[in-house]
Amino acid sequence: MKKFVKARLSAMMFLQFFIWGAWYTAIAVYMSNFGMEDLTHWPFTVNPIAAICAPFFVGLIADRYFATEKVLGTLHILGGIIMGLTPQAVDNPVVFILMLLAYNLCYMPTMSLANTLSFHNINDQEKEFPVIRVFGTIGWIVAGLTVSFGLVSFVAEGVTPEGTALPLYLTAIASIILGLYSFTLPHTPPPAKGDSVSARSILGIDALKKLGSKSFYIFLASSMLISIPLAAYYNFTQLYLGNAGFQNIAATQTIGQASEVVFMLLIPFFFVRLGVKWMLGVGMLAWGLRYALFALGAPEVTTWMILGGIALHGICYDFFFVTGQIYVDIKSFERIRGQAQGLIVLITYGVGMLIGAQVAGYVFNLFLGDQSALSLDQWYNFWWVPAGFAIVIFIIFIFLFDDREAEKQVSKDQVSSI
Repeated sequence: MKKFVKARLSAMMFLQFFIWGAWYTAIAVYMSNFGMEDLTHWPFTVNPIAAICAPFFVGLIADRYFATEKVLGTLHILGGIIMGLTPQAVDNPVVFILMLLAYNLCYMPTMSLANTLSFHNINDQEKEFPVIRVFGTIGWIVAGLTVSFGLVSFVAEGVTPEGTALPLYLTAIASIILGLYSFTLPHTPPPAKGDSVSARSILGIDALKKLGSKSFYIFLASSMLISIPLAAYYNFTQLYLGNAGFQNIAATQTIGQASEVVFMLLIPFFFVRLGVKWMLGVGMLAWGLRYALFALGAPEVTTWMILGGIALHGICYDFFFVTGQIYVDIKSFERIRGQAQGLIVLITYGVGMLIGAQVAGYVFNLFLGDQSALSLDQWYNFWWVPAGFAIVIFIIFIFLFDDREAEKQVSKDQVSSI
């Protein structure tokens, strides 16, 4: 029965990230094809705005009044309907971006809801969660391959699926499917039912007070800051690949997710050897190395450097963001688990990527000027900006973070599971 529950949670994760991957890696190309090449940072701005709003959904509704699986299902169905209507507004940039905002307001709360539902129904976070979460990465890979290859027969010759509305329609269909499926998931009651409602608890401030320590605050600050250069990857890699002459852009980016699968499964192995601090630190350093490879590979289109930068995604994402989710869960207890997971979503996908999307968009437009695309030499200069930022954050984190209590907990859990 336990294995069956893990399989159901794995299917949920697969669809959760299939949905995101289907539109996120193609939206900039689609917008550029419809005259919005100078506005491509806005989808990556409304996404973090929605992440900032997400704790209100999670803290007020899922944690207190309704079962997690029901809220998850309702939000995905509503989001699917909105995304299905979004392409109708492509000729009106303001309405188009507002539709994407509405969609993301439905989707982003489901990130922490899916994590909370998973953690509630497993016993060993360090060992079981990575196996469940890896199916999310597989879902993103399948989405990218579906967009680049599976949808190609539905477009005219010479037209790439990424430049059409098909990825958005694919997202809408998958969202509704996951919405319906969510109602069949294990019942996960609201952990804070009966607690008083306050802005402090909804925003995770109460959880922050209970979890607070110097190292935890450093972790939160570093999570927000490292998410600033992260926004440059999601926003501009697809445009960079197009300018460098790559075809099947969404499929090419799945190299990163393939790497993510490998490192996701290796998280338990590295956890016991590196510990929390160096798992997080190596993940942060990998972001700097990725952007350095992008920069060095730009002028002469050095393919192995560009693909190597994409392949580093497994370390970039798993070692920092998945490890961060596990770290927060280790520090949490049942009644604040939803708040704590919502808080980390707010800090990373919310505040950090909101700042990052605007900063990256500003820097990109400085280089772009009145051109329609950056030259390869301009891409070289562009990528050094997030590279330097990420490396500075890594150095600060390594010097200041020292959570010995969490390290002992990881060691204790590993020993007890042998």
